[in-house]
Amino acid sequence: MAAVGFIGLGNMGGPMALNLVKAGHQLTVFDLSDKAVDTLVKEGAKKAGKAGDVVKDAEIVITMLPAGPHVESVYLGSDGLLANAKKGTLFIDSSTIDVPTARKVIAEAEEKGMEMVDAPVSGGVGGAQAGTLTFMVGGEAASFKRAKPLLDVMGKNVFHAGAAGNGQVAKVCNNMLLGISMIGTCEAFLLGEKLGLDAETLFNISSTASGQCWSMTSYCPVPGPVPASPANNDYKPGFTAGMMLKDLRLAQDAAETAHAPTPLGAQAAQLYGLLEASGHEGIDFSGIIKLLRGEL
Repeated sequence: MAAVGFIGLGNMGGPMALNLVKAGHQLTVFDLSDKAVDTLVKEGAKKAGKAGDVVKDAEIVITMLPAGPHVESVYLGSDGLLANAKKGTLFIDSSTIDVPTARKVIAEAEEKGMEMVDAPVSGGVGGAQAGTLTFMVGGEAASFKRAKPLLDVMGKNVFHAGAAGNGQVAKVCNNMLLGISMIGTCEAFLLGEKLGLDAETLFNISSTASGQCWSMTSYCPVPGPVPASPANNDYKPGFTAGMMLKDLRLAQDAAETAHAPTPLGAQAAQLYGLLEASGHEGIDFSGIIKLLRGEL
């Protein structure tokens, strides 16, 4: 079993770290929330006094942070992870951040004699708790091979997406598609409703026809057809609208840099931006249907 450091014990990072502890890994953890740290310590993890202390005895360090500036702050600088880690340490950053920052930090890690991959996730809080996340990993093949046994503990599907930063590329492309398809699914159910078609009937037809998509069959945005979907629990989040907006904005930044036309991605970002502006970014992203209905 490996000596592992884990920084960032939020809604996603906490369950991910817990799965590593349960698998028998020696975990040292850090988070700004004492409550989050205490939860892991009770399960057998060791508490670090500061982020830099996590790397002292760790062979592998995993980070799950909110955004690019947080990743730069934790990794770089005179008291950052790279300044305190031993050569040969493997870093796995599972944050969802912009591609340039991911590639910059990985390049600096490798320059200092360490290994690093970007490994953002898909699957939401439920996937983090169940250990069924999908990891999209960018970086050297040897680093991916070294990271995979730990990722397999936390996830069900682990993909090597290619060079450094390509994990982030895969994540923003996937979530842009998800955001667009969820809006399309909501529009279809609303149109059916307005024209007198029962939601269950539309689901039974479209889920077996050419309109079938994950947003419908696994995460249906109207109550009834998919019992486990947030629509049946007042849109309490598995993946918040605010997080979807973050990913859509990252996709738009990447599209601008790459000169790639993404008109539907841009429209999706604007609609989720309206949800944020109305103060409802904390609901599940499928709750965009409430905005389209005029209920928010």
